[in-house]
Amino acid sequence: MFANAALEDALGISRRSIEGSDFPQSFTEPELLQSALQRAVQHASGALRYEAQLQRVSGDPSPVHVLVAPGEREGEVVVEMLPQEQLARQEREERLLDQARANKDLIRNLAHEIKNPLGGLRGAAQLLEMELEGRDHLKEYTQVIIREADRLQTLVDRLLAPHRRPHVVGDVNIHEVCERVRALIEAEFPRGLKVVRDYDASLPEFRGDREQLIQAVLNIAHNACQALVERIAAGDAELILLTRIARQVTFGKQRYRLALELHVIDNGPGVPQAIKDRIFNPLVSGREGGSGLGLTLAQTFVQQHHGLIECDSVPGRTDFKILIPLP
Repeated sequence: MFANAALEDALGISRRSIEGSDFPQSFTEPELLQSALQRAVQHASGALRYEAQLQRVSGDPSPVHVLVAPGEREGEVVVEMLPQEQLARQEREERLLDQARANKDLIRNLAHEIKNPLGGLRGAAQLLEMELEGRDHLKEYTQVIIREADRLQTLVDRLLAPHRRPHVVGDVNIHEVCERVRALIEAEFPRGLKVVRDYDASLPEFRGDREQLIQAVLNIAHNACQALVERIAAGDAELILLTRIARQVTFGKQRYRLALELHVIDNGPGVPQAIKDRIFNPLVSGREGGSGLGLTLAQTFVQQHHGLIECDSVPGRTDFKILIPLP
């Protein structure tokens, strides 16, 4: 009775040709849809889901997730299809968002639990040091306690920073953000690193927290440069800052007409396989001595802009993609 434009595109034929046709024949296994349609008409079940192959006019069949449910009027059935890759992506995004929320609560609670006894520990060490007049060889131990307490305090402050600082909203030009990051990176790595800028000048300004976005992009770029240390020494390291407009994109269970797409790409060794699925978790680092907070904070700042960070990494190319909705 009716087909939308998305089905027209998926099958590669006009809606006029689809409407009125024997729709099960559009699948490699028509009997699956025939059975589902029959059950839906008879109201034998609420909604049926199954995996199928949609037969396109040209090219290989397209794997889809099919949902068959009774329509609003008697005898009508609604068939919805979602490309499996899109379904997998949505599930992955939902998993990342749930994980980020859990991480946020864990970090905040853990940081507060650590912070409370730290003050007492440091204070006790200072009092003990005052009692050790003339015994300098023992003061060395109290200094160790004080220095380590201060180090933990700094770590706790970094964990709590995104939750303490207010979200300062203003007009943001993403290329000003990228240029600030580029300047900081080039100042720290003046030799052996080539920073390539590939900007889409048509990108509009949007409302956001400029400082948070600078910190998010800087954390990603800085991580990339630390992974590039061997290539920087060899003089062939490359970092690419690329911006584009993405159209009609879906993430975070919402569809957006326009979105900012910012890529930070490096030609380093890639993310270690062992931590690939956990790189946004707090305190997970692929580098010895790393705090494992840079990407966690970047993810928090991007999510505060209703955005998303994705990572695609193979040896020789790691691509961190930031997506932020545009008005």
